Amino acid sequence: MRGDTTSEERNIIYIGRKPPMSYVMGIITSFNTSDTKEDTLKARGQAITTAVDAAEITRSRFMKDISVGKISIGTEEMPPREGESGGAARNVSTIEITLTRK
Repeated sequence: MRGDTTSEERNIIYIGRKPPMSYVMGIITSFNTSDTKEDTLKARGQAITTAVDAAEITRSRFMKDISVGKISIGTEEMPPREGESGGAARNVSTIEITLTRK
């Protein structure tokens, strides 16, 4: 799961429905197995709370040398769910949390 930036590679971790500790292990593994200085957590909707929890647990309990570099919030327009009446698109909140290793 890698994305491209202008000068260096960065790891992107997509947050979903797993418990926060699953993502904490992914963050720790990502920082320890590669020479990356940055990981970005991406989440939408109800997964935003899991992303914040994973970032804070990692930063406060496991890797004290990590800080929150940048937080971006936004809204994405999603198509209606299958079987949902009305047929209107819905707005879903998004967040990107960039963790930086000192």
